[in-house]
Amino acid sequence: MPAIVSEVLQGSIAQELEIQSGDEILSIDDMKMQDMIDYNFMCKSDFLTIEIKKTDGEIEVIELEKDYDEDLGIVFESAVFDHVKPCLNHCIFCFVDQQPKGLRETLYIKDDDYRLSYLQGTYITLTNLKDEDKERIKRMQLGPFYVSVHTTNPDLRVKMLRNPNAGKALENLKWFRKNKIPFHAQIVLCPGYNDGAELERTLSDLAELKNTVLSVAIVPVGITQFREENLRQVDKQCAIETLDIASKYKRVCCSDEFFILAEREIPPAKYYGNFCQLDDGVGALRMLEDDFKAQELPKALKEPLKMSFAASYAAKNTFEKIAKELNKIKNLTVTVDPVKSLYWGQDITVAGLITTDDLIRTVKDLDVDIVVIPSVMLRPYSEDFLDGKTLTYVKEQTGKDFQVVKDIYSFKETADYLLGLK
Repeated sequence: MPAIVSEVLQGSIAQELEIQSGDEILSIDDMKMQDMIDYNFMCKSDFLTIEIKKTDGEIEVIELEKDYDEDLGIVFESAVFDHVKPCLNHCIFCFVDQQPKGLRETLYIKDDDYRLSYLQGTYITLTNLKDEDKERIKRMQLGPFYVSVHTTNPDLRVKMLRNPNAGKALENLKWFRKNKIPFHAQIVLCPGYNDGAELERTLSDLAELKNTVLSVAIVPVGITQFREENLRQVDKQCAIETLDIASKYKRVCCSDEFFILAEREIPPAKYYGNFCQLDDGVGALRMLEDDFKAQELPKALKEPLKMSFAASYAAKNTFEKIAKELNKIKNLTVTVDPVKSLYWGQDITVAGLITTDDLIRTVKDLDVDIVVIPSVMLRPYSEDFLDGKTLTYVKEQTGKDFQVVKDIYSFKETADYLLGLK
């Protein structure tokens, strides 16, 4: 997986140098690059010598002078230039392993690469972390990382991850502490395994690492109808117990689903600190609700408009609060139509796993002019759903217009749309 240029930014140094999509960066200052970490480090210089292999096979060497921290403006096809470190675990709760065949190929990829964790915020288990990796992390003072901890009980972690190296988690985290390497921790809560007293033990162990732990996110295990493992779903009682345990510790937040299951109000923004693990659903509903309150909205629309929020069941209550306020706008009628997941099973309630058939079934008979959906339903920078079908297909099957909201934590796009109709 060489350093292939995917895109060159307009007005950048790379554009001036006529670097093009498909070119390969062979070296910088005669040094090969493993990944974007090396690339970013090597580019911190006033003078660079770049060796490039053009798309026609010609080798070109460019010498340039620039400001020390000036970016070249190159976007690469991948963040790593050798090979992605694969996941060697077989976790009892692994979502990748409980997917049916026939979905997008990228959904079956399991990586466990500390470089992607540092660069892109993906979660790692540290089970494949080698001494040379630690040496590089220490030397370059990399971090923060995002670590799937799950439990600090060595025997239990080996059992849950089904990897003999999994028991070294606390040892590795203490090494992070010793070398001042910060990290965010994730706990996928599996009732009967790492909840209750085991959760207390894990949070207590993490608390001893003090400020090295930037945040701890607790999320419920996701169980689809394709799951072969005998796992229990988080229920109301488990959610209440987990929220109560988590409340005893600093920088520990539970995902929105725990509050929904426990039938408790989503907490105020201060509970989430810096919203460090939004992509895990920790604080997403609070951020959306607060952003809605901050938006300017019209008092009336020129023409009648019927709008539907095709929300996930997890976001249903929040969107119903929003719809109640929007329905005060003259000529606007808003409904909330949560999408039930027949594909994955009714226990899956998040927007990112909604498929075309479930969406079509929900909205095709609605008497609405436009359906609002979040972009997390689609593959980034595309119209593709999980099942490989497209938004165009959904439009053809339903006859509906759609607004795809890019920022799922913001209401600004929809507010601006309504302001344009006043």
